Order: sequence, then structure tokens, then C-alpha cells
Amino acid sequence: MTAAGRSLIAMIPARAGSKRIADKNIRCLCDHPLMAYTICAAVKSGIFTDVVVSTDSERYADIARHYGASVPFLRPQELAGEVSPDIEWVTYTLDRLSQRGRVYECFSILRPTSPFRLPTTIRRAWRHFQTQTGVDSLRAVEKCRQHPGKMWVVKEQRMTPLIALAAHGTPWHSSPYQSLPEIHVQNASLEIAFTRVVYEQGTIAGNALMPFFTQDYEGFDINNEYDWNMAQYLVGSAQAKLPRIRHVPYVFDDE
Repeated sequence: MTAAGRSLIAMIPARAGSKRIADKNIRCLCDHPLMAYTICAAVKSGIFTDVVVSTDSERYADIARHYGASVPFLRPQELAGEVSPDIEWVTYTLDRLSQRGRVYECFSILRPTSPFRLPTTIRRAWRHFQTQTGVDSLRAVEKCRQHPGKMWVVKEQRMTPLIALAAHGTPWHSSPYQSLPEIHVQNASLEIAFTRVVYEQGTIAGNALMPFFTQDYEGFDINNEYDWNMAQYLVGSAQAKLPRIRHVPYVFDDE
């Protein structure tokens, strides 16, 4: 149980088969596989009853256990596709754990592609989540760098605004940025929700969502080679900090 009396599980999705960056979740960033930073941040946050990695790969499972996570079973291949929705593997994981007597009031999804999410980030989000009543979930967001009011849907030689709204009679696409409402976009770093939402509403978020505003590079997400190179640059230039890992680096079989 957590200090606040609520059981909370960290669920880290780490399927094999990434296409844009091969084996992204176990590719080494500064001596350790990418997923290691999320595992260690979750463990060091001290708020979780269990830290579980959901993977379809025995190799990934071995790496996860090396860094202190639990992998009680593998995710079925039919739930590990490129477009498999989160609700499927989340429900599967909670169901399998429940069959073993491990039931949780809340769960948090921590994706390995956000390596700059620190233990303090996770603790801050959990404290914030507990200050609210009547919410289903919390989701990490950050201010949009490109405002959706300036975006267009293009079909052949015509285009229409993505958002057909106007500020004081002037369409958003023709308004100065300073006059547009502040818009936030979700990032992949962190989600917390009550487990009841999965079973009562069939989603991982529910209907009443609260924001968690990430700071600096906490919400940075690695999706492609450009992002990977940027992550290396941010670490090398000391602009971003990775969670400290005290484990010896995992030794891959081909090394």
C-alpha cells in the first residue's frame, strides 16, 4: 500500500517490434537500455506497490527484471501489435494479476520513450492526483508548440481549417498567436487512473480527466531517430537529466 493508503501499480508497456527505431525500448542510451530509466524512476519514486513491465518478448522481460521490474507473464502477440489499443493490454494485465490476488485501486502507465521523467516527476503527479475529487484520471500535458488554430486539412487543391472557430469575429487562422487561447497537448510520459475506470467505462482515462503539467523535458518523447539524437544531445549538453541508475549495465548476448 502507498503512504496515502491506496494501492497503485506502475505499468510499463514495452512491446518488441518497434518500426521507426528497431528495438527502441532496449536500445542503449548512455550505457543503459531505454526502458531502464523508466523502471528505475518508477521504483525510486517509492509510491508503487508493484512496478510491472508488459512485454511480448522474453528478452525484454529479462532486461526489465535486471533493472528491478516485475514481469509475471508475457503479453499475448494479439495484444502487442503496432495499433493495439492500450485498453486491451491494460485490461489483460489487471485481470491476470487479479487472478493471482493482486488487486490495485489505481494504475499508472509510464511509457519507456520518456527517459527524462524523474522519480520526483512521478511523486509530484501522484500528489496532484490525490488533491482532486470526482476525477477518473490524470494525464501529462504540455503547451502546444504549434497552435491547432493554424492547422489545415488539405484535399487536392483546397484546404479547410482544422478548427473552424473565430476570436472576436476573426478566424483563428487569421488571428495573431497572442490572441488565441492557450492549448495543451498530451505527452506520453505519465498517466494515472482509478482501476474502476477500466471496468466501468472500458477506457484507460474515463470522462473526468485532470491535467498534469510537465516541466522542462519531463514530457520529451522518443519516436524516431531525430528524437533519439536530440535525447543524446540534451544529455550530453546537460540540458536534461536522466534518472540515476545504480544497476550495472545489462550485458547483451551479442556483446
